[in-house]
Amino acid sequence: MIKSIQKPKVDIIIPHYNGWQILDGCLASLEMQTYPNVHVSLVDNGTTDGSMTCAKEKYPWANILTSAENLGYAGGCNYGFKLTDGKYVVFLNNDTEHEPDWIEQLVGHAEQHEKIAALQPKILSIQARNKGERVFDYAGAAGGLIDGLGYPYAMGRVFGTLEKDMGQYDVPYPIFWASGTAMFARRAALEQVGLFDDDFFAHMEEIDLCWRLLLHGYEVYSEPKAIVYHYGGATLKEGSPKKVYLNHRNNLMMIIKNRAFGRLLWILPMRMFLELVSTLFYYKKYGSEYSWTVLRALLWNIQNLGNVWRKRVMTQKLRVKSDGEIFNKVETFTVIKKVIFG
Repeated sequence: MIKSIQKPKVDIIIPHYNGWQILDGCLASLEMQTYPNVHVSLVDNGTTDGSMTCAKEKYPWANILTSAENLGYAGGCNYGFKLTDGKYVVFLNNDTEHEPDWIEQLVGHAEQHEKIAALQPKILSIQARNKGERVFDYAGAAGGLIDGLGYPYAMGRVFGTLEKDMGQYDVPYPIFWASGTAMFARRAALEQVGLFDDDFFAHMEEIDLCWRLLLHGYEVYSEPKAIVYHYGGATLKEGSPKKVYLNHRNNLMMIIKNRAFGRLLWILPMRMFLELVSTLFYYKKYGSEYSWTVLRALLWNIQNLGNVWRKRVMTQKLRVKSDGEIFNKVETFTVIKKVIFG
């Protein structure tokens, strides 16, 4: 990969835990990218299948950073961030592939707007691409949004419904969160508001981080000219008990940390009620294991409320914008209906 000091340096950080085949596809795709000042770092999260040895031999330009343990996606990204120094950073899933000019498009957008702290490329499904179709991927689609109760969704994806890419989101748009599948960020902004919360381990850590950026007056945008393909479910299968647990646990933690106190007073009791309702939904659809998973997520937040509240205090010190300024039109009642009736 040709390096140049004429363009801002971009560090691509890829946490990895086993699975050489998907990593091989990711690195082969990155080898074709056209931006002249990219440095790729693989964070070895305790890999045991020889992936890192293969990567070192086949892609010697990739820097390998070895962690003593599996830090998860959040911790792995933080580990890589602290050992790199580019003006921009991309937190990237190992099960992605990319159009050659995707980094150029992201850097070009960021360089024109200093208030933009994070960008999300258009994320399409690899499985659909392999069938000759253009369908948005579940993990972020055309850009992340959130409703008034804290339930995330995205342009091009609401719940499990994925739209075909017909050019309907081909204009850069202010969004609430940039997907951790391929999150482009300004290093200086992250140094101000902090990195991913390690306690999240995986899932929704990027929403929590983007929320802090918005609270501090930064902006988050989509950049549809940058295109990334994602192999949905390659790392942690959709609907697995672990994924359900992390999504419910982390979503509540995120709301407690970031919502303004007055709004939190009425949102949190409602969300607690909806969590209990969701246990009935999971029991009806999947059985008792999934119901208990949601209850464990709720209990974790109750048991760890002191620690989460301390993080909330630190987060609220960053606030320069009100919730009203951050939240635009929401679809709260649509979400409530879906949660209750499935």
